[in-house]
Amino acid sequence: MSEPDLTPHDVSWPSYDAVLFDLDGVITPTADVHERAWRTMFDEFLARHVGDGYTPCSEQDYLAYIDGRPRFDGVRTFLQARDIDLPEGTAQDAPGYDTVGALGNRKNELFLTVLRRDGISAYPGAQRLLDHLATLGTATAVVSSSRNAVEVLRAAGLLERLPTVVDGVVARDRDLPGKPAPDMFLAACEMLGAAPSSAVVLEDALSGVAAGRAGAFALVVGVDRGAGTDALREAGADLVVGDLGELVPDGGSS
Repeated sequence: MSEPDLTPHDVSWPSYDAVLFDLDGVITPTADVHERAWRTMFDEFLARHVGDGYTPCSEQDYLAYIDGRPRFDGVRTFLQARDIDLPEGTAQDAPGYDTVGALGNRKNELFLTVLRRDGISAYPGAQRLLDHLATLGTATAVVSSSRNAVEVLRAAGLLERLPTVVDGVVARDRDLPGKPAPDMFLAACEMLGAAPSSAVVLEDALSGVAAGRAGAFALVVGVDRGAGTDALREAGADLVVGDLGELVPDGGSS
């Protein structure tokens, strides 16, 4: 395990064989779009299910129960926190408010509407780190709970650069448990031909950081987009940065 006083300057990228990136909030600022879509969907649902006086879905709710989890797990965890029992339905349910499946698909509908309308660009710091790793020949992969990861990468112009993707679709097809279990990251290592002990995990979600720690990866870096340094460290981050640009030698932050 890394020393607790590890700093960005201590990270020697040539020492690692693979780098595993979460997508939303790490490479692209889609986390904000996801959060807005989730909170809008749940507030619509609560207004119908609870009625006047319902407690809206807060940022703290999003971080604690939804962020980083597979879509339908996020629905279940939030509903459990509110003591709401809803039929499971199926992943093919039409977007709506009557089942777990319908709620998850309503959230996805809201997210895709914004993504297709506004597009997305990578964080400049993430772009610089990708450039640096490319010069080293380091293997890279995207590990995202989202089933929209490929569409997001395509919208950001990064799909050809990051063709190895373990996302919600792969997890479903291979029956992999989602974060905070480490299985999706471990599958990415297998695809890249790298051992977890030589791979780095870059994550902004508490569930993703916990997955990195559970998989005994060489280094787990938390990217603080709102979860907080202390919370990310408690979840298992060896190092916390505010932007991936801090990890580029002489790169500074964006």
